[in-house]
This record gives sequence, structure tokens and C-alpha cells, in this order.
Amino acid sequence: MRVRAGTCFGGASTSGRRTTLHGRGRNRLLRCQASFGVGGGRCNNSKASSSSSSSSASSSSASASAASASAASGRGSRNENMVRASVLRTCESLFSGAAVVEVAEEAGLQEESNVPVYVMLPLDTVWRQEEQEGVYNPVLKTPKKLNDALRKLREAGVTGVMVDVWWGMVEADTPGRYNFDAYLELLKMAALNGLKVQAVMSFHAAGGNVGDNVNIPLPDWVLQVGQDQPDIFFTDASGHVNPECLSLGCDGEPVLRGRTPVQAYRDFVEAFLTTTEGYLGWVVSEVTVGLGPAGEMRYPSYPEGDGRWRFPGIGEFQCYDAYMLADLKEKAKEVGHPEWGHGGPHDSGNYTKCPWETGFFHPQNGSYNTEYGNFFLEWYSDSLIDHGDRVLTSVSEVVRSHNSWSQQMAVQFLREDGAKMVRAIDEVKVGIKIAGVHWWYKSISHAGELTAGDYNTRNRSGYRAIMEMLKKHGAVANFTAVEMRDCEQPDYAKCSPQGLLAQLQEEALEVGIPLSGENALQRYDKFALDQIEHASYGEETKESCPQLKRLTFLRMGPSMFDNWDAFESFVVRMNRRRPHETAEALSLQNFY
Repeated sequence: MRVRAGTCFGGASTSGRRTTLHGRGRNRLLRCQASFGVGGGRCNNSKASSSSSSSSASSSSASASAASASAASGRGSRNENMVRASVLRTCESLFSGAAVVEVAEEAGLQEESNVPVYVMLPLDTVWRQEEQEGVYNPVLKTPKKLNDALRKLREAGVTGVMVDVWWGMVEADTPGRYNFDAYLELLKMAALNGLKVQAVMSFHAAGGNVGDNVNIPLPDWVLQVGQDQPDIFFTDASGHVNPECLSLGCDGEPVLRGRTPVQAYRDFVEAFLTTTEGYLGWVVSEVTVGLGPAGEMRYPSYPEGDGRWRFPGIGEFQCYDAYMLADLKEKAKEVGHPEWGHGGPHDSGNYTKCPWETGFFHPQNGSYNTEYGNFFLEWYSDSLIDHGDRVLTSVSEVVRSHNSWSQQMAVQFLREDGAKMVRAIDEVKVGIKIAGVHWWYKSISHAGELTAGDYNTRNRSGYRAIMEMLKKHGAVANFTAVEMRDCEQPDYAKCSPQGLLAQLQEEALEVGIPLSGENALQRYDKFALDQIEHASYGEETKESCPQLKRLTFLRMGPSMFDNWDAFESFVVRMNRRRPHETAEALSLQNFY
């Protein structure tokens, strides 16, 4: 990376900033007392008085005009200067000799040829600690151990870490009141250890999925709303209400104390980006948006945590809350078949059935392959894709407003030994997770995928529309089963994790979006690690398939350190195309 001589920027320190958030027909003022260091991550989203509302509206209008002018000219704006000042303040608080510098254009276009390895942090990296009776605040659970572990990851050649930013932790007690203190402390640790961070906006609960060893519910105030209005949650044909995440059917309904769920998601992301602005691009590399259970864009069709589902059951359709039923009824009337609008298929079995035990998914004469079946499955899957589109439309706008750089920039600082370090400030990406529903993939109906919301069968691609939606938003797809091999799966379940990954890679290539990967199960055996490596570099598919943009490894913890030699060797192999060793690469990494 070549720094353009004589081009550096600074900014005066400020005690805070105000950002106007646009709600449904009103402005809400976000006041963030942000020091961009440890602490200072508490935001309060509240209504302003009529006089301040008028001032805020004028400010908002002026900001919008300035943003439009900036977009037209392609150059920096006042917003860019504010972001630059925030980044500089953060760097100055961490390193000596800090500066924000312009990078020569040709250097900024250079790309690494390796697939960078990120590591998922434990689900309870941030935990709620009782400070006084009845008052809980999110804190880093074991900060010293965490810092030591991050240092060890960096020394092994790991590029970054992934962390869940829990809705139920940050906005736990009061709508619009956010506490990101613990996450600011984590970002500081990551910056000092030379690691990037993939921040997952986790709008779901933990405790009901494979590998969940903690219980983190949705915010208390959301659950209180759900007690009076259970239809805000997904519901199955038996009337079982699942409080793991909100139903996509109420996306546009003001059910959350006057806000819609989409507005609540947007406000949360805006608060996170505003609070962490000094770390964006050079530490925070991606904002992954949770769109369903386990953070994946799917329906909660296979809930293992409460015992209703077990592998390789086909799962159940989740369309029986009042909002989804009302939409189904309306769509059925539009196609001239009101009798189709009373619910899901009556003969689709239950969570633990196999396809041949049902009328809807039966391999010979299943009604999924009828006019009615096509109508229902299109409505069900289109509703999921529309949900992703609604949320990403709102969130991507917020992320773009924080990607304000009109040219390639970098942070520059001195290490303790006096060496000059340079880290690129890259565009913060937006991403989603795509579930690895690989069971029944080799069957004709792909029943497991259908109940999860992916209308993918032997004769129909269900992922092209998802990829096209992601391309519209410039988003990254993260696939969550890259370690699995077909030969390890039971024959009767007709699994094909490799076939599913190959399809996704080919669809992503043809549409033109980046695809990243995660492993679904924590494994350190040679077969799994070799499979991850081959899948990451596109060596399991046709020659034209590109390598993954990033590999996120599940997960840091005792098992990883018990198998450290195997994991460290794996990282070395994953970095095999990197031209320089870790110490030098620290100053040059560009992850997208």
C-alpha cells in the first residue's frame, strides 16, 4: 500500500454528536455521548420537543441536500469530515503518531489472493451483569482472557473475529435506549491486536439452535409486547408460538411501541454505526443483518431446542400468525382461489416426518408439484425474500451513509517499536446468512428447504431470486455449512451439503455477488478442515467458481484451544496464497 505524500487529516475532539433518525411520520433524536473508546457507547433515542423538532427537521433537510450534492460530485462532504475526525480521535486514543491518510489509487485497488479467516467469538462474549438490584448492563464476560485469546488468534494468522451484537443485550429494557459499552471495549481490543470485526446484528434469541449453550432472549420490552400480541411471533399449524424472532408478517406494522420491526432494526443499526464510527472500515469490516432464527434468512421450521424437531425431519411451515394468514388470504383472493387462503397445506406432515410419509412432499405424486402447491410455495418463499429486501433497503441506506469516503483512505500510526503501520479504511459491507438446509437436497422436493422458505426443488432454483435481491443491495451472502461432506451423511436423509454449496457458488457467480462461508459444527478433524479449505478456494465445484470472500470459523473456546495445533495448521494453509507472513501483512490487509 502506498501512502500519498503530504496528505493527512486531523480533527478536533468533541464530546458527542447528534443524529436524526427518520421514523414513521416523525423525527426521533439520537443522542450518543460517544467517546469512541471504552465506555461512551450509550445512546438514547427519544422524541424531541416541538422547537428542537423544527431545528432537527431543518438540520435533516440540510444534511439531505448536502448528501445529494456530495453524491453528484463524488467528492467528500461535511459528513466525510466528521467521520474522518471520528476515526482520527479513535486512533489517537489507541496509538501514537496517528493520522488518517490518503492512499494512492493504484495501491488501493490491490487485493489479497487468500481467503481471510475470521473466528466466531463465543455467544456469551458479551453478557448482562447485575450492577445493582434489578439493573443489568452488558459487559465483556472475561476481558483479560478474551484479550489473550485475540492476541493468540492474530499470531496464528487469523484476520478477524465475528461477534453477535445482541438486540436482547443492547436494547434490553427500554425501546430506543442502547448500551454498546462492551462492544466498544471489544473493538478497542481488536484494533490493538490487529484484527477486524464482523458485527452480526442479532435480532433473534439464543438458546434454541444447534450449538447454543446460552440463553439470550429478545429484549424484555419486546417480550412484553408479545404477551399481549402473540401474533408478532411465528406460529405453526398447532398454534405453537416461537419467541425466537419476530414474524416477518408484522414487518410494516407499528407493533413495537409505535415503531415497526423494520424501523426498530434500522434504529438499532444506526445507533451501532454512530457509536462505533471511529472503528468503521479499518476494524469493523461487515455488518451482517439477522433476518430470522439463528440470524439466518429463513423461517424457524426446524426448532431443535424445544424438542419439536430432530434431524432429518422435514420441519413445518410457519405461517399461522394473524399477519401472515391475512396476507395469504389476500393473495389467494387475487389469484381467484380464496379457498387456498386458510393456511398452509393440510397434508404436509409434522416436524419429524420424512417426505414419503406426507401427501404434500411425496416423491411420486406430492401436491407440492400442483397449481396449489406452486401458489403456496411461491407466496411463502416470496414473503421471506420480500422481508430480506425490506430490512436491507432500510439498513443498507444507513450503512451507506457511514461509508462516506470519496477516495481510498487509511489509518497510519506507530507501533511500540517505532515501526510505521498502515491499515486501509475499506467500505463496510452489508451481509446476510443463508442456512445450510442440506437434508433432503437429493430428493425431488427438497422438503427441508421448502419449509425453511427456500423454494428450491430438483426442477426449480430457489436461490437465484435471493442472490438477485442481495445484488440490488450490494450485500454479501454467508453460507453456513462449508465443512460438511456428502459421504458423512446418512443415506436415507438424501443429504448433499456439497451439492447445496456448489449451487450457491454457481448462482452467486452468475448473479455477481460475493459469497462467504461458515462451518455449522465445530470440528477439527482432518476431513472437515480439508473440506473447508477446498470449499473456500472453489476447488469442489466447476473451474469458473471463485473462491469465497471470507471464511468464518466456528468457534473460539476451549475446544479450539484444546485442538490448537490442528487449527493453527489449518490457518497457515488457508493463508497459503498470502505473499508475506503475518507481521508484515498486519499493515497491508485488505479484506474485500
